[in-house]
Amino acid sequence: MTSLDKSTDQGSTDQDADSRAVTEAALFEAFGGVRGLVETVLPGLLFVTIFTINKDLHMSAIAALAVSLVLVAVRLVMKDTVKHAFSGVFGVAFGVVFAMMTGNAKDFYLPGMLYTLGLALAYIITAIAGVPLIGLILGPVFKENLSWRTRNPGRKKAYTKASWAWGLILLAKCAILFPLYWWADTTQFGWVLIALKIPPFLLAVWLTWVFLAKAPAPIDVFAEMEAAEKAEEERKAAAHGRDV
Repeated sequence: MTSLDKSTDQGSTDQDADSRAVTEAALFEAFGGVRGLVETVLPGLLFVTIFTINKDLHMSAIAALAVSLVLVAVRLVMKDTVKHAFSGVFGVAFGVVFAMMTGNAKDFYLPGMLYTLGLALAYIITAIAGVPLIGLILGPVFKENLSWRTRNPGRKKAYTKASWAWGLILLAKCAILFPLYWWADTTQFGWVLIALKIPPFLLAVWLTWVFLAKAPAPIDVFAEMEAAEKAEEERKAAAHGRDV
């Protein structure tokens, strides 16, 4: 192998590493990272723990809602993005309302389960329709918006695969949880649900990373717009100079 070949291979390796790093950073931002996982799991974990100890629905529900509000407050104080914490508050609030209305502690988890089922169907339907949901979510994060739909078929294919992965993983999760909702008691069901919070999510994120790491680089449409605006300004400046 010549030095030129070695240099080319090294450049390709560095480019692949950069692409993977960008993909990892984008996924971390989009899905909230470790902190987002904690904010997703903690309210439900607190609910099932308290209910397991004293079987008090009201205390369990109030504690779960309170910790969700605390997580939002912490984000606000730190001037951090609150979308993940706010989504957790809304989910917990709906769960509290359902459980309080029916008096059944298992109904605390029902809104989240219905949301998961709806999200699974959305991933699959949008993948079939050629507008994969994961691409709509990650496109702005990668600064490519919807350019992948018409200008980057390799990325569209990767987004489609990732959306199928998310949809099928979430459907599998629903296939476990919905029967347990009817058959298991509240504490058993709650602990199974908590156990299934993170592993399916991490599997879906990992598969998304695998698909996107092998896909072509995103087209930075923001950089293109900035370049076009700069070129237009230079053209106008040159035209003004000729007129003077």
